[in-house]
Amino acid sequence: MILPVLPIKNMVLYPRIALPLSAGRSSSLAAIESAMAAEDNVIVVVAQRRPEIEEPDTKDLFPIGTRGILKKVMRVGDQLDMVVQGVERVALLDLPQRRPFLRAEVAARPFAKDDPEVLEAMQRELRERIAASPGLLRTDAPNVVQLFTLFRDPLDQAYLVASLMELDLERQQTLLEADSASAALRLMLSFLTHEEQILKLRQKITSAATTEMSREQKDYFLRQQMRAIQHELGDEKNDEAEITMLREKAAATELPEAARKEVEEQLVRLSRLNSMAPDYQVTRSYIELILELPWNRRTTDDLDVGRARRVLDEDHYDLKEVKERIIEHLAVLRLNPKAKAPILCFVGAPGVGKTSLGQSIARALGRAFEHMSLGGLHDEAELRGHRRTYVGAMPGRIIQAVRRAGVNNPVLMLDEVDKIGRDFRGDPDAALMEVLDPAQNVGFRDNYLDLPFDLSRVFFITTANSLDTIPGPLLDRMELLRLAGYTDEEKLQIAVRYLLPRQLSQAGLRPDNLQLPDETIHAVIRLYTREAGVRQLDRALGQITRRVALRFAEGKTEAVNVAANDLAALLGPERFFLDQTRKILRPGVAAGLAWTEAGGEVLYVESSLLHGRDGLTMTGHLGEVMKESVQTAHSYILSHPEILPSGRLPRHKAGIHVHVPAGAVPKDGPSAGVAIAVALASLYSGLPARRDTAMTGEITLSGPILPVGGIKEKVLAAKRAELARVILPKANEKDLAELPPEARAGLELVFVEELDEALTAAIPGLARPLAAQVP
Repeated sequence: MILPVLPIKNMVLYPRIALPLSAGRSSSLAAIESAMAAEDNVIVVVAQRRPEIEEPDTKDLFPIGTRGILKKVMRVGDQLDMVVQGVERVALLDLPQRRPFLRAEVAARPFAKDDPEVLEAMQRELRERIAASPGLLRTDAPNVVQLFTLFRDPLDQAYLVASLMELDLERQQTLLEADSASAALRLMLSFLTHEEQILKLRQKITSAATTEMSREQKDYFLRQQMRAIQHELGDEKNDEAEITMLREKAAATELPEAARKEVEEQLVRLSRLNSMAPDYQVTRSYIELILELPWNRRTTDDLDVGRARRVLDEDHYDLKEVKERIIEHLAVLRLNPKAKAPILCFVGAPGVGKTSLGQSIARALGRAFEHMSLGGLHDEAELRGHRRTYVGAMPGRIIQAVRRAGVNNPVLMLDEVDKIGRDFRGDPDAALMEVLDPAQNVGFRDNYLDLPFDLSRVFFITTANSLDTIPGPLLDRMELLRLAGYTDEEKLQIAVRYLLPRQLSQAGLRPDNLQLPDETIHAVIRLYTREAGVRQLDRALGQITRRVALRFAEGKTEAVNVAANDLAALLGPERFFLDQTRKILRPGVAAGLAWTEAGGEVLYVESSLLHGRDGLTMTGHLGEVMKESVQTAHSYILSHPEILPSGRLPRHKAGIHVHVPAGAVPKDGPSAGVAIAVALASLYSGLPARRDTAMTGEITLSGPILPVGGIKEKVLAAKRAELARVILPKANEKDLAELPPEARAGLELVFVEELDEALTAAIPGLARPLAAQVP
């Protein structure tokens, strides 16, 4: 017979057995259509040796197949679904046609005769074993014992059981090719014996496991069962490719002994886990972290001092102290390459260049740079990491930053260290103490990594706006470098050299498209900004360049020259007014100097007598320290009536009201003590203080004046307010060395050691106490 051939994959059609099939290959569809065109719908079904072959030939097909009849053929999309009823075994003799589908010359393959008693014995054995062990069949198999009544022939029963078992293709084909019914039954019984052994092994594994286990433990146990079954069948898959890759990476990575030992232990543990187990990904991520950390990788420092100076000067104006500190470190590295990196803390107002200075330092040293903001950080585990026992555990931000940098000696900037929070989750400041301690960070242990990692080569730079919130022990571990506010002249130079060229570039303008004279920039600084840094100035210049860019986009071609009187059209009305001195100072008023994060300011202290009342009244949102200064100044004046022109205090009873304007702004600190004392002395004496004089200093009850901070900012505020004289503590005279000459020009600086000196210097006509006049 010459019949169309339907090759099938991973299964065998047995005689007298109906098999549902789906066909989608063009050659298979053509063979089915050819069979359907014939009157008897006959087709030969043959199993392929290898399922991946799409166009099989003679060598790709088994020599024995089954002649079947097509029934219930239905088209579903691009494929045909059908049921094929097996009829008899046939042998493939030749393939006379290969295109567009296979046609084969086939011949029936009859069975050899068997002893009926032997067949009956095997048939009974088959039925009894199936009845005793129904678990050997597929879970979706029907009741075979009932089906046996429909298939009385022993060979048909063997084929029925085989079609309902999960046998591989080789065993299915071996059963089909059996020469006799007894041989087929004998094979079927051997298959049942093998499956029974597998079933007993599964039961043995199950009985050895614990009966109470969590869902994760149950998943793990089931996977171990699968692995054990595959091992017994000799069918275990090779899933070691990923582990082999990690082993090769570990062998090629230079690791410390402790890290290498940990990696080897974790690789052994990983090899025992199934890839679907939850612990598999946790272990793998941990191994990858160890292998990616730069244990011994570092960049070579560029020790060219001249180049470092040029880089720092290119990026920042002035800041001599900071630049010299970096140059000093370069010089130390040239003499001692193993020197530990310094831990610097830049303290200054917003916008003075703290963060960008860190980037310049990294560029000057030729190191990688990583930035980390600590503002609002509350959880200590964010820095130290979480233990791997927690779900979703991760290494701390310090280790992550070093991992991103790829070297163990980056410049790591910890921004806003003064804004770290603390709550029930821990104290991040305490965790930073170990990180920023050169004696301890050699063996820093992250909770996730749990291995000592050397942070001593990391160049740590922290930034802060204020030191008040930083704990003393943490502050003691850092070298403080203060970045004072800029003078107007310094801001002008920064704008001309750095800010304006950058804003022109961002706006797409050429330098010759916009002309900003120095007078215009000065007007922007004084009328549209009020800060110690240059952030507001940068934004204002950006607004100007964008407005000019809009004009060019609308077709303008001539260069734009912006004068000071053009700023209102570009930036709007003036946002700030110059600090003007009060034209008249009444008795009881004095000009003090205050430091803020935005720079220095002139702060007036006002006082008034309250007749018929007693005690002190203080308003203006004053803090506790400032209130104590008021009480100290009042006590000093009451205890030294001889400084008053009449030599005595007023006879009538009166209280004192002290007020500091700008009541919505909190004020505190001891530096307003001198101004408060001058205001009270002026009030009691009836003599006004000099209106061209401002003052600062902490007072004591016995008279000595103590030094205060923020001298540069305070003097600049007095200069900006066009004051002529500034009274300062004698101990602060050394702080004026950092003041540029242009800031001191036109100012008379009066240094005092005792409060009575400050009073007589600020209030004309006031006498010094007799005790102070004795030589």
